[in-house]
Amino acid sequence: MKIIGHLQEGRKSYKKIAVALKVSENTVKARVRKLEEGGILQVSGYVDPEAMESHQIVYFGVKLKDLDYLAKGEEISRLRRVVSVGVVTGRYDLIVTVHLKHGFGHLEFLSEELSKVDRIDSIESYMVYKGFNIKVPYITDDKDLLEMED
Repeated sequence: MKIIGHLQEGRKSYKKIAVALKVSENTVKARVRKLEEGGILQVSGYVDPEAMESHQIVYFGVKLKDLDYLAKGEEISRLRRVVSVGVVTGRYDLIVTVHLKHGFGHLEFLSEELSKVDRIDSIESYMVYKGFNIKVPYITDDKDLLEMED
C-alpha cells in the first residue's frame, strides 16, 4: 500500500519509488502489476473540471420506485458522462456524479441519458458552483473523439 501513496504524486518513476522504499525497481513494477490485476489499483489521469472551460460537475440524488438499487446503479453508471454512482442511505437511493461540458449539459443529460432509465421516482440535482479538490477522470466518448479529430 505504500506504493499507492507514492503513485499519488503522479509522475513519480518506479525507480524513485524503489529507492524510497528500499526495494528493487522490478519489485515495484511487479507489485503495481499485481495491484492492477487484483482490481485494487487503476492508474489514470484526473482533471479539475473547474480548470477546464465550460466543464461542470453535477450531483444527482435519485429516488427509485423499488428496491432494485444495485441493478439501477449499474445501469446508470454506464450512461454518458457519468463518473460514479453510489448506493446511499438517506433521502435518495443513489447519488450520481456527472461531468458535464459545453454541448452536453444538464438538460441533455436528463433528456438524452437519464430518461432511458425506468423505475425512477424522483431526481434532484446539485450543481457545483465552487469545488474544492474535486478531481475526476477525463471522460471521452465517441462524440468527443470525433471532435478531437477535426
